[in-house]
Amino acid sequence: MGDLVDLTTLAVTLIGVGGTLGGTLGGAVLSQRTNTKQNERADRQRAEERQDQVQQTKRDLYARLNTTARAYRVAARDAVRAAERGESVEPTALDAAKDAWSEEYSQAQMALTKDVLDVTSALNRALGVGYSVVKQLPSSADPDGSYVRARAWFSGPLSDGVYLLRVTLRHDLGVEVEPGFERSRAQMLTTLHSERRSLERLLASEQTQAARSA
Repeated sequence: MGDLVDLTTLAVTLIGVGGTLGGTLGGAVLSQRTNTKQNERADRQRAEERQDQVQQTKRDLYARLNTTARAYRVAARDAVRAAERGESVEPTALDAAKDAWSEEYSQAQMALTKDVLDVTSALNRALGVGYSVVKQLPSSADPDGSYVRARAWFSGPLSDGVYLLRVTLRHDLGVEVEPGFERSRAQMLTTLHSERRSLERLLASEQTQAARSA
């Protein structure tokens, strides 16, 4: 009888210990699962915050590129108009606009995707040619023709180039999406390259003639 009581007591004790351990282990597993879910949510939140920061940095960069490109074109165009009116052209505004664009373009080259970089680089070269057009106006052998050419450049190909940059940036951000944009971009880019090369050849030819006449 005593042995039976001892066995019963032992069984009860083991059941109690097992229940306590089971409860402890179950609580530990539940706590671990809760912590895992919390960590996963925290990781997702941090990833979303990083992505938002990357996207905001891109938007800020694109906004600066668009703003400085437009300001550069406007400053050059205004310098042409002032010179055509016979006014003394103050180079400070144009040079400041050129430097502002150059700074943004220099930083952007390391961050832009290939499609956006292709457009931005093409516009950079086109803006540079426009700068040369303005600088060569005072020494032109044909002032009237030079003014006409300058006005055509800044209101035509270069204006289209600035527009192309803006649309490309908006498209890359997903703000403006239009069917067939890639084809339109390629066509506009080809035209900008062609117009720039033609103007570069013309300017080089005039410089050569001026040097021979000197």
